[in-house]
Amino acid sequence: MSVKHPIIAITGSSGAGTTTVMRSFQHIFRREKLQAQIIEGDSFHRYNRAEMREEMKRREQLADQAFSHFGPEANLLGELQRVFGDYGASGGGKVRKYVHDDAEAAEHGVPAGHFTEWKDMQPGSDLLFYEGLHGGYADAGIDIAGQVDLLVGVVPIINLEWIQKLHRDQTQRGYSQEAVMDTILRRMPDYVHHITPQFSRTHVNFQRVPTVDTSNPFIAKDIPSLDESMVVIRFADPHGIDFPYLLAMLHDSWMSRPNTLVVPGGKMGLAMQLIFTPMILRLMDLKRRAA
Repeated sequence: MSVKHPIIAITGSSGAGTTTVMRSFQHIFRREKLQAQIIEGDSFHRYNRAEMREEMKRREQLADQAFSHFGPEANLLGELQRVFGDYGASGGGKVRKYVHDDAEAAEHGVPAGHFTEWKDMQPGSDLLFYEGLHGGYADAGIDIAGQVDLLVGVVPIINLEWIQKLHRDQTQRGYSQEAVMDTILRRMPDYVHHITPQFSRTHVNFQRVPTVDTSNPFIAKDIPSLDESMVVIRFADPHGIDFPYLLAMLHDSWMSRPNTLVVPGGKMGLAMQLIFTPMILRLMDLKRRAA
C-alpha cells in the first residue's frame, strides 16, 4: 500500500462483470479529473493464445485436466506483484497489453491473441487501476492483495456468472455451449482454490443476485437484467460508511447485516458512485498531504 501512489483493484472471475464495474470507476475518474494508469489482468497471462492451447494439450497428456487462467501457473503473478510494488514506490513501472481481437490488433500493431512489448507507464498518473482475475491474490510467497489500497470484489452468484459467461462466449466469441461448459469445469478447481479466497480480502464486495429463476443456467436464453436483480454490498469494515445517507439515496434498499447493504440491481451504478467517490477522494487527499 502506498499513500503517495495509491492502487485500486477490481477482482472477479471471467464473466463476473468486472468490465461494467470498471466503467463506473472511469466515470468517477473523469468527473474528478483524475488520471488513472489502467492495467488489465490479461496482460499478466504467462502464455499468448496459441501457447496456452499448446500448454493445455500438454497438460492433458499428463492427466492434468484443470490447468486454467484462474490458477497461478498460467499467470505472471510475481511480475504483477512487482509492478504494484514499483508503482507504489515511484508511481511508475513497466506495462504491456494483451490484444484480444482484430480491432485491438489494428490499434496496437500486434496480432490478436498476443502481447504488446513491455513499456514504461505514462508519468504523472494519480493512481493505478487494475481489473482482472488476481487483484486480491495472496499465498505464502506472493501478496498482491496487501499492496492494494482499495480492493473491490465483483461476485455474481455462480449460476448468474455462468449465464453471463455462456452468453458472452457464445454470442461474442463464437464458442459452442459444450466448449464453454468444458471451460467452466476445467476452471473449477482453480476457481475454488485461487479466486474465491480473494473475496475474503476485499474491502467491498458487490454480489448480484437474480430475482428470476436461474436454476438451470445452461438453458437460459437471456442474462437477467439489472432490474431483475438485487445487489448485495458487503463492507469488510463498516466504520466510516454513512449507511443512513446511502439508504436515503438508494430507494428501496435495506441493510441485511451491520456491514451489508442490499440495493435494487438497477441502482448498482449509482451505489458505486456514492460509495467509491468519497473513498477515492480520501485516497487523493492523503496523497496530497504526503506530497
